[in-house]
Amino acid sequence: MDVTIGQVFISEVIGTALLILLGAGVVANVVLPKNKGFNSGWIVIAFGWGFAVFAGVWAAWKSGAHLNPAVTVGIIANGSENFVEGVPVNFTNTMVYFGGELLGAMIGAVLAYLAYKKHFDEEADPATKLAVFSTGPAIRSYGWNLVTEILGTFVLVFVVLQLGNSPHELGPLAVALLVVGIGLSLGGPTGYAINPARDLGPRIIHAILPIKGKGSSDWGYAWVPVVGPLIGGVLGGLVAAAVA
Repeated sequence: MDVTIGQVFISEVIGTALLILLGAGVVANVVLPKNKGFNSGWIVIAFGWGFAVFAGVWAAWKSGAHLNPAVTVGIIANGSENFVEGVPVNFTNTMVYFGGELLGAMIGAVLAYLAYKKHFDEEADPATKLAVFSTGPAIRSYGWNLVTEILGTFVLVFVVLQLGNSPHELGPLAVALLVVGIGLSLGGPTGYAINPARDLGPRIIHAILPIKGKGSSDWGYAWVPVVGPLIGGVLGGLVAAAVA
C-alpha cells in the first residue's frame, strides 16, 4: 500500500514526539529532585531511552519510523530509491522527514516539561534541567565529543540497515535493544544524542520555555550532536551498502 507524504509527516511527528516524551521523561525522573526515580542511575536512563525508541518506532511504522535525521541520511547514503512504498528519495521528501522529526521532538519536549512541571520548579542546577532536554559532554572536548557521536550514530544506522537485510521477527524490539546497548557502551562521554532532532528540537524548547532557574541552553555545544550524528549516519549508510 502506497503511503502519502502527508502520512509520512504525521507519522514522523507522532513517533518522534513519543520518543522524546518518554526519553526526556526518564531523564527527568532520574535527575530532577523529589522524583520517585531520583538518582536511580545511568542504566535506568539507557533502558528508558530504549523503551522510548520501541514506542516511537511502533507508532511511526507508516513512515518507516526514521525518527532521526541521521537515519534518513543513512538511507539516502545507502542508495535506496524509496523511503517507503510510494515515497521516493528526493530533496522534498527528505525535508518532510526532517521537518516531522524536528517538530515531533519539540512537541515531545513540551509534553515532558508539562509532565514534570512541579519538579522543574524545584531548586536544581541549571545544567541538570538542561540535561532533561539535550545532551552535554562529561568532558568538554569538541573534537573528541564529535568522534563519540559519529561512532555511536554509525553503529545505530549501520546495524538498523543490516537488520533490514536479515531474516528476523524482532522489529522495533531489536532497534530498542540496540539503542540500550549504544547508551551503555558509548553513551558516557556525550550522553549519546545520536539524533540531531532529538537534541536540537528539545534544546530550542528549553530556550523558549519559562523554566524556573534554567540557565543557558549551551548553544556553543549544540552543533556537535547535530553534525556528529549526520556524519555517522552517512558513514553507516555507505558501509552498509558496501557490505550488502
